[in-house]
Amino acid sequence: MRRSLACATAAVLAAGAFAVPARAATPSTSLKVAYGYAWPDGKGHLRIVPKSATLVKEQGFLGYRLKSVAGAKEVRLDYTRATVGRVTVACDLKETEGQVALDAKGLGRTRCKPADLAASLGSGATPMRVEYRDGRAVRVNEILISNWPNSRTARGTIQRVDDRTVLFATGGKTYKLGYSYMMYFYRTTARCKDGWLAGRPVSADRNGLGTRACDAEDLTRALRSVRHPVLAKLRYSPETGGVDEVWEVYGDA
Repeated sequence: MRRSLACATAAVLAAGAFAVPARAATPSTSLKVAYGYAWPDGKGHLRIVPKSATLVKEQGFLGYRLKSVAGAKEVRLDYTRATVGRVTVACDLKETEGQVALDAKGLGRTRCKPADLAASLGSGATPMRVEYRDGRAVRVNEILISNWPNSRTARGTIQRVDDRTVLFATGGKTYKLGYSYMMYFYRTTARCKDGWLAGRPVSADRNGLGTRACDAEDLTRALRSVRHPVLAKLRYSPETGGVDEVWEVYGDA
């Protein structure tokens, strides 16, 4: 839903408008607000790196432009008791299907349950505004993005964090990345279910990159077979914290 929502609304969203502070003033000083791309992080939990947010408005359509904040730390939150507002007109929709449900501040206003949020998060990066306190999300609202960040491609080392998350080290930086809904894994091995670099590179191109198309579950299974970082090529987005494609590289770190 993430990229298609952005594409559906980008044409009607323009630069300008007004800025939204990363933390909103509330009667309770312990209540905080974070805008960013949320990812699932275990049952009933999400993780999000707070970003600065600017709301842009044109012809009645609202969307946000998010930018990284230097030094921002990832926040892990329990959302099992949160009030949830989706941008779709029904809770069980994966896409907006041409209709959006937004309030005057550009926040999703279709009242849904935490279980509906879990389904949405399962597809990958979900742009959100989250109010939270003491590790618990109080209110979660989906938002639309005016300009979805482009992916980039690089080589480096990859290491498993959990079944849907990896650490990617490249160019002197390390990124925590979640699997996107369009995740593909290209293998050098004979079968998708083989261990990392198992056997001869029968499915590698002249540069040693995997050519056999496999899926996210195959990547998870392969990474479970190694305990150290391994060479890979990724198409990923540092801004959203997502990875779209992984190429196994013939050779080891």
